[in-house]
Amino acid sequence: MTDVIKRNNVRTIGEGDQAIIFAHGFGCNQNVWRHLVDAYRDQYKLVLFDFVGSGQSDLSAYDSERYGSLDGYTKDVLEILEALNIKNALYIGHSVSSMIGVKAAIAQPSYFSKLIFISPSPCYLNDGDYIGGLDKEDLNNLLALMDSNYLGWSSFLAPQVMGNSDRPALGEELVENFCATDPDIAKEFARVTFLSDNRADLEKLVTESLTLQCAEDILAPLAVGYYLEKKTKGNTLNILEATGHCPHLSAPEEVIAAINAYIDFE
Repeated sequence: MTDVIKRNNVRTIGEGDQAIIFAHGFGCNQNVWRHLVDAYRDQYKLVLFDFVGSGQSDLSAYDSERYGSLDGYTKDVLEILEALNIKNALYIGHSVSSMIGVKAAIAQPSYFSKLIFISPSPCYLNDGDYIGGLDKEDLNNLLALMDSNYLGWSSFLAPQVMGNSDRPALGEELVENFCATDPDIAKEFARVTFLSDNRADLEKLVTESLTLQCAEDILAPLAVGYYLEKKTKGNTLNILEATGHCPHLSAPEEVIAAINAYIDFE
């Protein structure tokens, strides 16, 4: 059997009765959760991990067939929880990991108590009346640039994704994260991320959820938050004052306060 803990560089912190599992987004790793870890490490058992191809994960475990859709990443989450014998966890996912959490909770609802989505999107492409944020042509151009010059693509896109141009260090951190990801794996993960359409999954979710949507986000506009709230039973939408796609890095205090209010944390 695959060593799940090694494969995904799983770390557990704290000894609380309930677990929080943090799932990072594309181009990142578990270090992006450091602000939230500091806020919850004394009261919860925290589970941090890297998706295969990111951070300190086992690159040899990457399989293009397994990870050719979000199903492979969903299996990673479920296998981690199974290996740690965790049920009733609070799941916090950023960006594409929000939909990975949706798929995991549909498959094994007993593993999760609540889901928290940070800057989620069930579909990044505009489609008729649906506003996803990206036109097909723009996305194709981005993917073509990624294929031809991954480092240049990272330096170009990451600061725009982060936003908050008045604090360039934030964008630089995201560039470093993108550049630290295995380029070949990142290219495949990017296509899986941006070309997936998980809108049909939303109506299947029975686990309660919270959406934290930023006021301005080039990848997940406000229309996406309203769509998700409308289509997902038991979903609560909280529009943050924060801007950009990574509020857990740019505005952690606001994110923590919103999570605390949702889970009645004191």
